Amino acid sequence: MTEFWEKSFNEKQEMWGFEPAQSAILTKELFLQQGVKKVLIPGYGYGRNAEIFRENGMDVTGIEISQTAIDMARKHYGTAMTIYHGSVTEMPFDKEKYDGVFCYALIHLLDGSERAKLIRDCYEQLEPGGYMVFTVISKAAPTYGQGTWLSEDRYEMFGGVNMYFYDRESIQAEFGNAGLYEVNEVTENYPFYLIKCKKS
Repeated sequence: MTEFWEKSFNEKQEMWGFEPAQSAILTKELFLQQGVKKVLIPGYGYGRNAEIFRENGMDVTGIEISQTAIDMARKHYGTAMTIYHGSVTEMPFDKEKYDGVFCYALIHLLDGSERAKLIRDCYEQLEPGGYMVFTVISKAAPTYGQGTWLSEDRYEMFGGVNMYFYDRESIQAEFGNAGLYEVNEVTENYPFYLIKCKKS
């Protein structure tokens, strides 16, 4: 996985541009409404989705597997944020508690046990009353069912990326015990679900 993302960021650099994803904009609104101050972003990339939280007065900490992406983030947005270099599968990287977690288009790249661990790790780093929001790819995506079948709803796609496709039942199964309270459909470059959880 590290090699894939290093290669991607080296070759394609700012491959998604600098505008935040629609999911990040919607999550920023939620976090502002709820008074969120400290945000953890597993899968930081080069920072395009993090910047909207920082611009709105939130303190952001990232986790990113690609050193190239971290270097790009620092080049574009400065060096004042903490970004841990490593895989989200190795969480936690600190003992901090956060009142917001935003995880964009990442969890569906993991296998079942890794997904369960990521949800658990994010939930454990949340303050009581904190919110975590995940954006995941939907079975409505045109790529669903393509590539090499690995396991139920999981396929090896282009370039060796393994992808798990969600529906509302699998969202309930994986996030139901993590404070799940709302699921919305959101269209990015693919049909996604925006999954919202609150720690009781």
